[in-house]
Amino acid sequence: MTIEEKQEKIVEEFSVFDDWMDRYNFLIDLGKDLDVLSEKDKNRDYLIEGCQSKVWLKPDLREGRVYFSADSDAIITRGIVALLVRVLSGHTPAEIMDADLSFIDRIGLRQNLSPTRSNGLLAMVKQMKLYAIAYSSKMKG
Repeated sequence: MTIEEKQEKIVEEFSVFDDWMDRYNFLIDLGKDLDVLSEKDKNRDYLIEGCQSKVWLKPDLREGRVYFSADSDAIITRGIVALLVRVLSGHTPAEIMDADLSFIDRIGLRQNLSPTRSNGLLAMVKQMKLYAIAYSSKMKG
C-alpha cells in the first residue's frame, strides 16, 4: 500500500466521527495498538526533541525500507505517533522524504491539538524524515 493509500484509509476512518472527543478516543485506541518499544530502546538516542511528552522513535533499515517503532508516555501522543508509524513505516527513504502528509490537516488533527502537541507532531514528522535522509545517504554511500 502506498503512503497516499494509507492516508486515504486514515481519512476514511476518521470521517465516521462527528466530534473531536470521539476522534481523540479513536486516537487513544490507535496508540494502544502500537507495539511496545523495549525499555532498552527508550533512551536518549531515540528520544525526540521538541515534544512536551516523551516520544521515542526507533528506525530500522531492512532491505532498503525504513521501519519505525515508537512509544510515548502520553496516551494522545502515543496515538499520534502510531498514525505516523502506520503511514511511513515500510517505505523507502525516498518515499518518506517525498511524502506529503496531507492527512494531518484533512482529518483536522493539527487544528485540534494544543500548540505544544502540534509542535510535537511537527517534531515527530521532522525526525522521521531526517532518519530517511540519513538512510538515503548511507545507501548511496
